[in-house]
Amino acid sequence: MHCGLCLPTCPTYAATKLERHSPRGRISLMRSIADGRLEATKTFGEEMYYCLGCLACVTACPAGVNYAELFEHARAEVESSGVLNSPRRNVIRGVAIHWLFASLNRLQALGRLLRLYQQLGLQTLVRRSGILRLLPRRLRELEAITPEIQPHFSSELIPFVTAATGQRRFRVAMLTGCAQDLIFSDVNRDTVEVLSRNRCEVVTPPEQFCCGSLHAHNGEWELAQDLARKQIDRFPPERFDAIITNAGGCGSHLKHFHKLLSDDPVYAERARLWDLKVKDIHEWLCQIGTEPPPNDQPSQVVTYHDSCHLAHGQKITAEPRRLLEAIPRLKLVELTESNWCCGSAGIYNLIQPEMANELLRRKLEHIKSTRATVVATANPGCLLQLINGARQEGINLRIVHPITLLAEAYRNS
Repeated sequence: MHCGLCLPTCPTYAATKLERHSPRGRISLMRSIADGRLEATKTFGEEMYYCLGCLACVTACPAGVNYAELFEHARAEVESSGVLNSPRRNVIRGVAIHWLFASLNRLQALGRLLRLYQQLGLQTLVRRSGILRLLPRRLRELEAITPEIQPHFSSELIPFVTAATGQRRFRVAMLTGCAQDLIFSDVNRDTVEVLSRNRCEVVTPPEQFCCGSLHAHNGEWELAQDLARKQIDRFPPERFDAIITNAGGCGSHLKHFHKLLSDDPVYAERARLWDLKVKDIHEWLCQIGTEPPPNDQPSQVVTYHDSCHLAHGQKITAEPRRLLEAIPRLKLVELTESNWCCGSAGIYNLIQPEMANELLRRKLEHIKSTRATVVATANPGCLLQLINGARQEGINLRIVHPITLLAEAYRNS
């Protein structure tokens, strides 16, 4: 396609006005390599990782070009060709993608060490000592956005089976995620409480796996397939009315297991059923109908930032707003460019900090213009990006998941 209707929606093109930084330019590069007219090069690899993968172009495209699939296969081509290989990059990818995020146990072990470091006051001591000034600038920036680890992981907050409040209508499974489990396990607890309040019996196995979105989005197709098989075995889709996710980025990936495993004779049909059963929490609650919260609620002004993969990947935009508007005395103020990427984009803010920070500043300016005191968003990466940005800018904001606000409203009864 050559129409270019996607160009105004692409954050990197809007910032640079360079064709190669646009969806049209990137697709042209992909096509040239697929047709054998160009070889995969380091420049091509860098361009594929300069893309946010926010999928705003998918929403804008009148022809329905599946950029998400093209993007993932292009990054897989980059990795298989080795054009970006270097000893440093290979070690980082090996530790992070192949080792750390391949096992929740390893990730939780790292989380416990980081939590101890924070709870003992060592992090505060190190930051006040001035020793960080001796580190290279990039390491100082990374240290500044170190997430706060929750006091308890999801398995310590949520029982294996949570009974429905009142007569059970549905039996659902709850996906607690990997980074979400460490940084926002309280959101997982809130999600289970809200599901129970709406007459769902919730099954939450303590041993879970990464969904594989990190691997698929970073060119590790086989690892993503392996993790998809593990998820299907852990949550047999035929046993549940729905499989619930509360993370926009994870949910977008989780709904496409059939395409990921379409050539697998054992898992292809189970993956098709899996895709039908996976539901974003907002989508599910609006589908089954929710119990209205009590009227005696504190007054609050809230704005909503769309997670890119929830809005553009899953096409879920109205449902979170509908749930927020159902909370009495909550005033929802629409956010300018609400579906414009905040710069988090998985690990984009780690590998492309300059562009990520530019997008974050743009987002924060729009948030300030709403005069809202609360920002709701439904993805752990967005939550963390906005929390860090607000703290660094000295903006007094509460940044939460929409389901947390609904859970709090129910608790007020």
